[in-house]
Amino acid sequence: MDKEKEESSAIHPAVAPLSYLLGKWKGEGEGGYPTINSFRYGEELHFSHPASGKPVIAYSHKTWKLDSGMPMHSESGYWRPKPDASIEVVIAQSTGLAEVLKGTYSAEDKVIKLQSEVVANASKVREISRVYEMVNGELQAAIELKSRLEAACFGYKNIALWWQPCQNPYSET
Repeated sequence: MDKEKEESSAIHPAVAPLSYLLGKWKGEGEGGYPTINSFRYGEELHFSHPASGKPVIAYSHKTWKLDSGMPMHSESGYWRPKPDASIEVVIAQSTGLAEVLKGTYSAEDKVIKLQSEVVANASKVREISRVYEMVNGELQAAIELKSRLEAACFGYKNIALWWQPCQNPYSET
């Protein structure tokens, strides 16, 4: 996946530990559910730090069918990291589902773990967990949705988002 870094003024100190996320990430992923065949798709995640300098990261995520380019899913929201390595996230999905997640991050290991506190307007989803991790320069993500109707989970896995090196406007060099 190509990654384009965001141009911005100074980064808020609360956002600095997660500044490696800032920019646009593109890649491919795989989804699956026990009652359907697994499928591959293209995706793009965009993390930006608003010019307001507030302690938030704006987030958007969209997916599409690899064969046709037809849009599949989109979501957007805000991530609010805190100095104690906790994080609060709100996400609205194009399906009308809304998430409030809380979790932790490790700036050293570049891992973010999120667990839903609230899943609103969802007749079938009762719980969502998300893990984002940098592995060998790739942003990897795993998203799991637990169903209210079955003892089954719908998951996005093996998402490898990569980028080609480019100038990082946030580095000190």
